[in-house]
Amino acid sequence: TMRWWNDLWLNESFAEWASTTCQAEATEWADAWTTFCTHEKAWAYRQDQLSSTHPIVAPIRDLADVEVNFDGITYAKGASVLKQLVAYVGREPFRDGLRAYFAKHAWGNTTLDDLLDELEATSGRDLRAWSKLWLETAGVNTLRPLVEVDDRGHYVDAVIEQTFAEGFETLRPHRLAVGLYDLVDGVLQRRERIEVDVDGEHTPLPQLVGQRQPDLLLLNDDDLTYAKLRLDERSLATLLAHPTAFADSLPASLALASAWDMTRDGEMAARSYVELVLPVLDGLSDSVLLRALIGQVSTAVLTYSSPEHRETTRQQVVAHLAELARRAAPGSDAQLQLVTGHAGLLAPGDDTAFVARLLDGSAPLEGLAVDTDMRWTLLTGLAAAGVADADAVATEAQGDNTATGRERAARAAASIPTAEAKEAAWQAGVVATDTPNSVVDAHALGFGRTGDTALLTPFVQRYHEVLEQVWAERTHAIAEGIVIGFYPMALAGPELLATTQAWLDEHPDAPAGLRRTVAESRDAVARAVAAQERDADSVG
Repeated sequence: TMRWWNDLWLNESFAEWASTTCQAEATEWADAWTTFCTHEKAWAYRQDQLSSTHPIVAPIRDLADVEVNFDGITYAKGASVLKQLVAYVGREPFRDGLRAYFAKHAWGNTTLDDLLDELEATSGRDLRAWSKLWLETAGVNTLRPLVEVDDRGHYVDAVIEQTFAEGFETLRPHRLAVGLYDLVDGVLQRRERIEVDVDGEHTPLPQLVGQRQPDLLLLNDDDLTYAKLRLDERSLATLLAHPTAFADSLPASLALASAWDMTRDGEMAARSYVELVLPVLDGLSDSVLLRALIGQVSTAVLTYSSPEHRETTRQQVVAHLAELARRAAPGSDAQLQLVTGHAGLLAPGDDTAFVARLLDGSAPLEGLAVDTDMRWTLLTGLAAAGVADADAVATEAQGDNTATGRERAARAAASIPTAEAKEAAWQAGVVATDTPNSVVDAHALGFGRTGDTALLTPFVQRYHEVLEQVWAERTHAIAEGIVIGFYPMALAGPELLATTQAWLDEHPDAPAGLRRTVAESRDAVARAVAAQERDADSVG
């Protein structure tokens, strides 16, 4: 156990890393690192690019600091960096160092230095410098291949460029693998794997010079380090033309994550990302990757697409998810998630017959269990589309008189695209002081879902005016749920960005936790504005 909370990662990051390692190497879940890359690591990248990011070894002044640091940095980034440390020092030296560390400090409390002492002794590496760069600084680097080829298609130069974001001027050492993938009968197969030490702004790859350029060059193959990745021009073209060609799930996940990072960073149009991913969803059996991709497509459509293209793109995705759900293997996770994704994007004007017939049983989908949870999913989709009203929600709630039923009913009712429904959700979730926190969260989820964003416009000023009162009068959990959940993210654009920034400028003495939470929403809107501008500039 850590001696003080600044070393919280010694508990939590190790738990994440060790459990994933055990899953991948000692159970049937051999693709556990794909799941980690797709879910936990994506969480870390999001958190690490907010203005509130912090080092893995974070200074802890009081218990308020502790509360907010049970986050994607402590858990997912910490575990990612531990995986990088294993690669950096070597598997056996890392194992031997851990054994010495546990033996020496059994039943005791430890610090970062205690761990580094043992790992330095077994590996011979200087880990104090490594620690300062990886554990004691914040931010994520971007790794990009810079390549030149001759007229025969052979490399004459290859370099890995490492960059950092403004305000986080740290270049880190990386032990990583570079994979060369060739298309063979429509399948991307790894021709060669090269493991290298990357350090500084530019790292030459002399091992590639003279080799035939592959169809796809993948930095950080096997996902050994923690960094955003970019593909060179030929590799990106290969991915766009053959998005389902990888034979293995981990390189596929890494390549798709690169495209997602490009979309979030305004380097790829949201509609281009949607076009890339939709074919990947067809027949995808990896449940976690499928769920993540459906979520990312939804974000690309609802938040990162330009307003003038959004409705057309959303309708395209809604129709595609319904078709994939009909074709999915009966009773599979894919069938369940595709139906859920389709219902989750419905809006007024959509053809809702597919969902309505699933709900009333007139046209069941073989293998799909329309249980209580699925009934709420379908009904919420119909409510958001404006074809199920508050009476329909109340009738469903009568048959599910449970705590979960009350939460799902609150969410469904708040999803109805009327001013009255949004006001009722606001009153129950923000104004009322006796609503349970789980029901507050449910109201917020429905409140933020709307095909007509104008319904939320009246709440922008009201939201910002009530922030300090909510933070002062509610418990931490409920206040945080309101501040995050009722933020009108559906209106992401320059006006919302300006309003939230003005609040931050005008309230420099607001509680630190409140300012951090509001600033994180501001950061998300700023990213959305840049992505929308990129999407507006794209052809299509």
